Amino acid sequence: MNKQAEEQWQEALEIFRTYMLIDKSLSGNTIDSYIRDVHALKAYLDSKKTNIGPQQVTAEDIQSYLLYLAEEYGLQSSSQARMLSGLKTFYRSLLYEDKIDASPLELIKTPRLQRSLPSVLTVEEIDAMENTFNVSLPDRARNRCIVETMYGCGLRVSELVNLKVENIYIKEAYMQVIGKGDKERLVPMGKLTIEELQRYMQNIRPLIQPQPGEESYVFLNRRGRHLTRMFVFKMIKQAAMDAGINKNISPHTLRHSFATHLLEGGADLFSIQAMLGHSSITTTEIYTHLASDYLADVLLSFHPRYKV
Repeated sequence: MNKQAEEQWQEALEIFRTYMLIDKSLSGNTIDSYIRDVHALKAYLDSKKTNIGPQQVTAEDIQSYLLYLAEEYGLQSSSQARMLSGLKTFYRSLLYEDKIDASPLELIKTPRLQRSLPSVLTVEEIDAMENTFNVSLPDRARNRCIVETMYGCGLRVSELVNLKVENIYIKEAYMQVIGKGDKERLVPMGKLTIEELQRYMQNIRPLIQPQPGEESYVFLNRRGRHLTRMFVFKMIKQAAMDAGINKNISPHTLRHSFATHLLEGGADLFSIQAMLGHSSITTTEIYTHLASDYLADVLLSFHPRYKV
């Protein structure tokens, strides 16, 4: 690359860094990531011996670069979208400083991200998982209680392992959950969840001697320490296998099932949002897609025009 083009890139990068820091107040990690995106584009152009500065880059150059990334590195749509965001911000900064008249990314569309729908268990499958536990064994009885509590209250695995004794109100039939960002929410408990928790708290947990600092955690291992997320993940996977369930299962599947079954039963999205602790209703709306599959099955099964 010739000296003039190199100087143009260096000047543009300084403008870009200042723009992100002062005008956009972006985090240090985001700034570094976006700078790397620009360097990667520059390296690609250097390899083509184009000898052009950022002002001479065209939409065709960007399209060629995207094709190169897809073919050479298999860059997925999510990674492409993140990278394009950095490049668009770069050229926006040059527009802001009147260094260019138009951005070469103006007509470049960000790849549409495919939102995969999570697996959902039926009530019968959840019952089958719970029935795999031999409740005569203390740790197995605890595991059954964990499955019922996660499904019955729609808990994240992190919320489950950090659940405290003082945050469970059996008589009032609700629990206080500390979610993402230390946000608190109240979640009602159903009859089966209360029964499982009472059985565990009265018959199993008193057999365990908590380690110092672990006394307030609800779910403890044999050594008296609160459970890890990895333990719960492996336990849920094994229970699904033992129940003969051929789905991609994780602890979050129980939470998805909780929300989906509520929606299928007639609950409104805002109530489900509150119980799940979602900060945005958009996150909760994914369950409308899951429920639409259920409604289609109902239509096919029961409508006289669709019966076989």
